[in-house]
Amino acid sequence: MQIRTAKFEDLHAIVQIYNQAVETKKSTADLTQVEVSDKVKWFYEHESQKHPIYVCEINGIICGWISLSPYRQGREALRYTVELSYYVDSNHQKKGIGTRMIEYIIRKCPELNIKTIFAIVLEFNEASIKLLKKFKFERWGYLPKVADFDGEECGHLYYGLRVSE
Repeated sequence: MQIRTAKFEDLHAIVQIYNQAVETKKSTADLTQVEVSDKVKWFYEHESQKHPIYVCEINGIICGWISLSPYRQGREALRYTVELSYYVDSNHQKKGIGTRMIEYIIRKCPELNIKTIFAIVLEFNEASIKLLKKFKFERWGYLPKVADFDGEECGHLYYGLRVSE
């Protein structure tokens, strides 16, 4: 298992994995699949020195990805805080890939000058909540019934971790 900085050539696999999450209707609030062209700008906004995207490969196949995004970009007082997103290919779940990717990104935070990480999770995404708690992320907030999946409502949970004191 290798974790490395994503290259533009990886974007197709990143989008494919993300679209698997869209289909579950419990891992992201998107209701329709995205195209590679929809994510080009997003990809280039993630500069590797501050807000990277990493991919996890097994035998040359991308099986997951993780990214750090700015929180309220442009507001300087929030420059050390990032939003964490991660997705694992459905064929590779429950193999420790999410754990390895989060371990990796937490270790990277000091060199990225990041003090606080948070993740926004749909409340019925129990696997993700369990994974975040494994790393001592704490529940910092809750927005009830803000997501509607064809009549089934759920809330957004905010989990945070202070990685630097």
